[in-house]
Amino acid sequence: MQQRLPSLLPHQILFAHRGARAHAPENTLEAFELGLRLGANGLESDVWVTADGVPVLDHDGEIKSGWLRKRPIGELKRSELPEHIPSLLELFDRCGTDYELSLDLKDEHAGPVVIETIRLHHPDMLGRTWLCHWELPTLLSLRPLDADVKLVDSTRLHRLDGGPERRAAMLADHGIDAINMRGPDWTGGLVTLFHRFERAAFSWDLQHDHELDNALRMGVDGVYSDHVDRMSDAAGRLA
Repeated sequence: MQQRLPSLLPHQILFAHRGARAHAPENTLEAFELGLRLGANGLESDVWVTADGVPVLDHDGEIKSGWLRKRPIGELKRSELPEHIPSLLELFDRCGTDYELSLDLKDEHAGPVVIETIRLHHPDMLGRTWLCHWELPTLLSLRPLDADVKLVDSTRLHRLDGGPERRAAMLADHGIDAINMRGPDWTGGLVTLFHRFERAAFSWDLQHDHELDNALRMGVDGVYSDHVDRMSDAAGRLA
């Protein structure tokens, strides 16, 4: 059994991946609301920006138009999207702001638009919003826009050029708050390494009890799961 190690954050974050997608249609307001009811203290989604500048939550970023054609969300106005796709502000209207929010930035406009939208409407949420991207230059371009919003390096262990310690030092030097890697990439030693540089460690695609138990025991600061009930139970076993 994995030795129990401390997390960096005061409370480990249980992110409902695309809402409670194992229990309800993903990335819908119903799924996000259900995720919180089942015990998540964080929500996760993917964010795109419509042609009229509205950040909306969807995974694929394409809308069916006719039998075969698909149109990117960025080419459509908010009013042209299907009703099941919520905007970021509709998420806050339905679910409030008493949770952590992880957003994968899926287009080049998403980061600045999300930061500005939250600053205008729910500025208290900036310090609990984690913006995730797989390219470091994109993350670095966002840091000057706000000092409080959290930035997350979404990557894999085999992509850490120069090794984990060099990546941890670089993230610390540039104000990137966390690193997010798939569950099998993590060990207790790696979590401890990133914590030494005061960088949070997030782990995604944890669907089974043994995966969730292991990750939480090694001290990761945030876990992502489709199965919010299993994730909540794992956190309860650790309490």
